[in-house]
Amino acid sequence: MKRVGMLLCGLMASGVLVFGGGKQQNSGAPPRRGTPIEGGELRLGITTEPATLDPLSASNTADGRSILFNVFEGLVKPDTQGTMQPAVADQYQIKQDGLVYTFRLRPGLMFHDGSPVRPEDVIFTLHAAMQAGFTGFTQIAQIAQTAEREISITLKAPDPEFLPYLTIGIVPEHNSDREKNPIGTGPFSIERYTVQQSLVLVKNPRYWQEGLPHLDKVTYVFTADSDALLLALQGGHIDAATVTSALVQQLDPRRFDMVSSNSNAVQLLALNNGVKPLDDVRVRQALCYTVDIPQIIETAFYGMGEPSGSPLIPGLNAYYDSSLKNPYPVDIQKARALLAEAGYADGFTLEITVPANYTMHVDTAQVLVNQLANIGVTATIKLVDWATWLSEVYRGRHYQGTIISLDAPNVSPRSFLERYCSGAGSNFVNFTSPAYDAVYEAVLVETDERRRIALYQQAQQILSTEAASVYIQDIWSFRAFPKGRFGGILSYPLYVFDVSTIYRLE
Repeated sequence: MKRVGMLLCGLMASGVLVFGGGKQQNSGAPPRRGTPIEGGELRLGITTEPATLDPLSASNTADGRSILFNVFEGLVKPDTQGTMQPAVADQYQIKQDGLVYTFRLRPGLMFHDGSPVRPEDVIFTLHAAMQAGFTGFTQIAQIAQTAEREISITLKAPDPEFLPYLTIGIVPEHNSDREKNPIGTGPFSIERYTVQQSLVLVKNPRYWQEGLPHLDKVTYVFTADSDALLLALQGGHIDAATVTSALVQQLDPRRFDMVSSNSNAVQLLALNNGVKPLDDVRVRQALCYTVDIPQIIETAFYGMGEPSGSPLIPGLNAYYDSSLKNPYPVDIQKARALLAEAGYADGFTLEITVPANYTMHVDTAQVLVNQLANIGVTATIKLVDWATWLSEVYRGRHYQGTIISLDAPNVSPRSFLERYCSGAGSNFVNFTSPAYDAVYEAVLVETDERRRIALYQQAQQILSTEAASVYIQDIWSFRAFPKGRFGGILSYPLYVFDVSTIYRLE
């Protein structure tokens, strides 16, 4: 399994940092077999549809962001190592000890509709992201145009992790309906979206990066669930898909190439801290002592997964607290004692709501039902469709427990940790801790790398001690392709599927 690190945005104590270029690194690609062919189509299977086509909406899902990664670009974008490379900007400078970021826009760059990218468009986009409450944008004090193709962003305080937030997709100011008419600068544009059927991307002939994309068209085919996805793969109705370890076992290695990577998302039993009996930390800790993570990985994932124990993916190894790999070793006696102390000696009933289209989460829930029975907790599984999960669980917070994987839109640990702040709109587990809030606020203004790492690890430890949820694993994911027919498949430290580098093989 390939491990990818994260950008460490260390700033010089003084002076100016200048970055230019902008060519994507293609490290991590599997060995090439056959002769590359330009053009053609790739049909990708996917089980969930994007919640929105608007990159400035904070309501999108991981799968939605994975698609839009190919349509929209920010001032910068990550390469396969997590390092920020120029994109809409062709050069940037970091001045005044990290207080001012200056970006020069790429000359001649155009949106998909043929209109030029102007400083006004960038300023409009960043202001819209601020109003939408995107992580990191509260740090901005001022945005201004400083030259014909140049903008500067002044922060309220130096923030050495600010750059990854600027991967947010730049949109034209004149586009009044971003949802129905998405316009970006990425390697592909959206030609057609048919709900519950497909989304079609076509090659952007004006794309700034020479030689990309290779394919003429990419069609995302929406399937009802993992079973339908498997049938479509085996029947040749789709060319490729991201599949779980359970599906890998059912695919013939003589017919398919399998490319493995981390999913870069933390699977967890999310606990609603705002409802009884889960509002009692002793009850949540009892559940943590009961859940056998290695057994889940072995039973539901054929032994393929990486325990997390933290809301941060282990791949962010500079910030991940590895001491939390197994913070709650299975201890049924201790779990029962905690329940008795909390007044639940006879156990209780726990309803686990699971989006039915994610078979891996359903499988995990079934293992948990048996494990929780060991402490007298009667767990039941409530299967819902994805739209219901989003409205009732994520937005409405009407649930007890749920199995889900949480990713981050960029390669900053804050994107994983912000959702646990007391007032965060994304805090669907209703976790409340003044101590945690104070640590998170401190990390926002801490410029010393060692102290910032210590604060991030302290935040993880608070979440672990308070048992905000049961953190299970970073699931291994696999991309299945027909044998010897496609190349250029890359892995990123984000939940994205970059189709711009993929090409057909002769």
